[in-house]
Amino acid sequence: MGSVSLKIGDGTARFKKGTLCSSAVNLLMLFSVITTNLFALYAFTSSPKHQQSDVSQNAHKNLSLVSEQVSLILREISFSQRKLAKMEKELLGYGTIDISRPNIASELKLFLQHHQLPLGKDSRTGITEMVAAVGHSCDKSADLLSQYMTYKVSGPCPDDWSLAQKLILHRCEPLPRRRCFVKSGPKVGLYPFPTSLWKPVSDKIATWSGLGCKNFECLNKKKLSRECVGCFDLVNGYENKRFVKARGKTDFLVDDVLALASGGMRIGFDIGGGSGTFAARMAERNVTVITNTLNIDGPFSDFIAARGLFPLYLSLDHRFPFYDNVFDLIHASSGLDDGAKLEKLEFLMFDLDRILRAGGLFWLDSFYCANEEKKNTLTRLIERFGYKKLKWVVGEKVDGTASGKSEVYLSTVLQKPVRL
Repeated sequence: MGSVSLKIGDGTARFKKGTLCSSAVNLLMLFSVITTNLFALYAFTSSPKHQQSDVSQNAHKNLSLVSEQVSLILREISFSQRKLAKMEKELLGYGTIDISRPNIASELKLFLQHHQLPLGKDSRTGITEMVAAVGHSCDKSADLLSQYMTYKVSGPCPDDWSLAQKLILHRCEPLPRRRCFVKSGPKVGLYPFPTSLWKPVSDKIATWSGLGCKNFECLNKKKLSRECVGCFDLVNGYENKRFVKARGKTDFLVDDVLALASGGMRIGFDIGGGSGTFAARMAERNVTVITNTLNIDGPFSDFIAARGLFPLYLSLDHRFPFYDNVFDLIHASSGLDDGAKLEKLEFLMFDLDRILRAGGLFWLDSFYCANEEKKNTLTRLIERFGYKKLKWVVGEKVDGTASGKSEVYLSTVLQKPVRL
């Protein structure tokens, strides 16, 4: 019997024709049938010759014993079947969120219900029902999730993008779909591409609800991250010089890196790309770059889109929604590491390796190393992938804050090998 289960690790619905559990149960049933027949054969033929005259008297006892054994085996099969089904649910996260809770929103219950196919089993895929994809950690934020799913159907969506992002940052990703209309007023001040790449973005284009600052002038006075100090200012400051003018030896120029590429450069992926300046530089060189970002303390997605670039609103805990070996270039900086355990960074690095084509470049740009141990740990991790080191520079930069403290950074350009 086909089934559908929720694969929580990558946040997508996965369909399967046969499971490990069903196979195990079938083998167990086959084993029980064979055992039962062998036991019956033994029961009727194992009596000594001098007791054959008592066969008629013992037949009833033997049949009763066989019946008891069969009943015992059937009970064991039933128990094993229930146990295997429970294990499958626990492993795959199937039915993780308890929709019977009294505080669960009706829309969430409807979205999470298993929807049977109208014609039964699909002959091509073997599935019998559809199951919605929801992040497994959503169960830990059930109250927030229920609040997110409380709205008027076919009405305007609540102004709660900050709530949605809070759920994402609590590892509740992907979020359920909603049946409401997002506010979409006219955006003024947009410029045609490629003029839009370096034109100041109007405050009216961005969504400011849930943010401390209400305009870009306010944001440019703050250090939002190591890569975003005045990064929304496209006219003054350093943003319009990034990747074409170096401030230190760990700042690689984009043309120098592209000269190292083999097989051409067409599409790239930027991790934690700030306001999208790297993608803008690549767009000037006819390379399409997707910028991964969240709206942490600023409307990064609005700003990147206003520049005519492609923002991908996705956390680094989510498996990247790209096929294997598709990108020519991956660019990342200190945003690659959130201070978690090494194992988490390993999972992320393996996923980046998955989507980078053989011969493609991995550009680690001014990665902040808190100490020598951090640098050595990162170096060992990188060397495990067997990439060719095209550029490798360790240097110091002065902290952009008033402290003026010197910090250690690693910049490298690596080339992915062919693996057969």
